[in-house]
Amino acid sequence: MQKLGRFEAANGGTLFLDEIGDMPLELQAKLLRVLQEREFERLGSTTTRHVDVRVVAATNQDLSALLAVNQFRMDLYYRLNVFPVAVPPLRRRVEDIPLLVTRFVRQFCERMSKQISKVLRGAMDALMRYPWPGNIRELQNYIERAVIMSQGDVLEIPALPTHQPVRRNPVTLAEAERYHILKALEESQGVVGGVSGAAARLGVKRTTLIDKMRRFGISREMRGWRV
Repeated sequence: MQKLGRFEAANGGTLFLDEIGDMPLELQAKLLRVLQEREFERLGSTTTRHVDVRVVAATNQDLSALLAVNQFRMDLYYRLNVFPVAVPPLRRRVEDIPLLVTRFVRQFCERMSKQISKVLRGAMDALMRYPWPGNIRELQNYIERAVIMSQGDVLEIPALPTHQPVRRNPVTLAEAERYHILKALEESQGVVGGVSGAAARLGVKRTTLIDKMRRFGISREMRGWRV
């Protein structure tokens, strides 16, 4: 018996897609079709199946930066960006760290059959000062390692990293210009002209921006865009 795929299994409900920014371009095209047409074919089948699924997607990447270097489809971005919810990074929610640490310690203690009931104040202060560039997933992995290393009932925290990963930014003038055009379009919700449109935000004429969009391969036919 053939197993149901994710969309079939979620038919009539909600499907959560985590780390959507890591999806390869060829899969993005297939996902877009399912979202747009609400239909798909199973692998090796010619029968079209219809689904009604609400999709919730999440990512810790800057999708605008991925758009600028052609690593994420713009049509898929605007199809998913119907009701965006920006979750502040963990470094801006320092008050959540003690609660998360307590939860993760309990979770990993149960898994490893350990009894850890104390986190020293100095250790917790260090955890709250660290910026956590990898957000909750980094904290979770770090606490798992701490639980493995701890021998008694006190959580022993490993040394925290001192060097942060270097984030890649556009490196050429063309990349930077395309990136800023995409950011302006995002902020104006795809509106090119008008007093609050992308052209006004960038300080250029509407016709100049349209010409640049054409040169950078930024389509004017995207969903909801008005020129």
